[in-house]
Amino acid sequence: MAFIEIENLSVTFHAKGRHVRAVEGVSLSVEEKGSFGLVGESGSGKSTILRAICGLAPVTGGSIRIGGAPVPTPRGRAFAAQVQMVFQDPYASLHPRHTIDRVLSEPLAIHGAGDADRRVMQALTDVGLPTSFRFRYPHQLSGGQRQRVAIARALMLEPKILLLDEPTSALDASVQAETLNLLARLRAERGLTFLMVSHDLAVIDHMCDRVLVMQHGRAVEELSREDLA
Repeated sequence: MAFIEIENLSVTFHAKGRHVRAVEGVSLSVEEKGSFGLVGESGSGKSTILRAICGLAPVTGGSIRIGGAPVPTPRGRAFAAQVQMVFQDPYASLHPRHTIDRVLSEPLAIHGAGDADRRVMQALTDVGLPTSFRFRYPHQLSGGQRQRVAIARALMLEPKILLLDEPTSALDASVQAETLNLLARLRAERGLTFLMVSHDLAVIDHMCDRVLVMQHGRAVEELSREDLA
């Protein structure tokens, strides 16, 4: 049985008297510990699917199931402990006035988890950052370092699923490969399941077992990694 199951998903936004069908009738499934890619041009609906899973976009049709169970509305703490998202822009996704220590310890405090000091230090080590970064602010870090903090934050609750929305597109080319290799290592070490959005087929080919090509909110074709070769 698939770990993530999306069936006939539709997302419609209502803005200024118009109905915008961002996603129409998309179905996909991701096996546990698998890595599935969504690729397509800007505006094709791929990021909207991730947001719909997280409850950040309105599901107007179809269903989303994780581990065989429908996702709850609202999503709640149990969902957050299982599913986390890494956003595209590490400059915008971290609070500029919070130290890295606060950024990483906040999920633990919300969920009532203990041993925060040790877990924050371990999280920094796991993503290849010095523990001395703990009391720095985001503006004191490079873009690649900030994205590593964002990845560490997503992993603080030890989720099983990471939703990755263009996680390297805002980074310099020299840093992109390092970040992708970090994600691949963490997936292997922790048995994570990835659902990843990118406009870059080379990134998808490097990271994903299967890929769904999207256009104008619809699924066009599903391919295996071998099909991309």
